[in-house]
Order: sequence, then structure tokens, then C-alpha cells
Amino acid sequence: MIDKDLLKSTVEEWLADTPMFLTDLTVSPDNTIVVEVDSDDSVDIEACAALTRRIEEVFDRDAEDYSLEVGSAGITSPFKVRRQYLRNIGNDVELLTRDGRKVRGTLVAVADGEADAPTVFTVETPVKVKEPGAKKPVVRMEPQQFSSDECKYVRYDLKF
Repeated sequence: MIDKDLLKSTVEEWLADTPMFLTDLTVSPDNTIVVEVDSDDSVDIEACAALTRRIEEVFDRDAEDYSLEVGSAGITSPFKVRRQYLRNIGNDVELLTRDGRKVRGTLVAVADGEADAPTVFTVETPVKVKEPGAKKPVVRMEPQQFSSDECKYVRYDLKF
């Protein structure tokens, strides 16, 4: 079985001097390794290939057979780590709460917190409000605070 702690430290060590960061790492019982990275800038194929080579240097395929997939978090992938929330401040997001509410709005703030703790964030959502005496309702942006552990997913809201 692949040593997940050694794998994680190998990946994080390689990423340390880059704008990239680890978002997810899984090792299945049949030694299928999936490493997902993201970046403050972009993740290119050369970076994924270089990270793959580094992992293969540390984990000898002759000693233990495994399959390895290294890729970037896609634009439609849910946010998994705090740093993804931080880099998306000002962007439109979509989230689904555990009680089934779908919310769309602009991510405006991320509260300070520990890397391992749930991420607390604020989304401004459009709300129609009927002012007293007005004929038509007006749309106001109202902040709503959420925690990542109360959401099934939070992701970038793609609009075409």
C-alpha cells in the first residue's frame, strides 16, 4: 500500500516554490493515486508532468505497482480547500446547501481560519424587495454567510 503521508509531503514539497497548491489527494485500495492541484495563476500540462515525474522518483513502480493521475482542479470542480475560496473572492459562485437550497451570488469575503477548519465565507445574493409605496420591487444585494461544512458543494458559477 502506498504511504499516503509520504505522498502528500512529496507533493507539497514540490509545490512549495510554485503558485500551485494541493486540493485533493486520494489513494484507493488498488493503489490508484489521484492528485489534484490548483493555482493562483494557472496549471499547465508541463507542471503536471513534472509533478508526475517527481512522484515516480520517490515511489518506485517496480517495488509497488500503482496507477497515477495528476491533474488540475477544473473550472467546474467544487472548492475543496480554503485557498480556492480566497482566490475566487469577487467571482460569481454557486452553492448547494445540505438542506437543498441552491444559492447563486458573488463571493465577497472569506473569514480568517485554520487550514483544517471549515471555511466560513460570505456570498452576496440578489434579493427582490418591495419598498413601501413603490410600484415595483427593487433588487438588492444582501450578504449571506455560509460554512463549507454546511454545503454539499461550492463552485465557480460559469455563465455564457
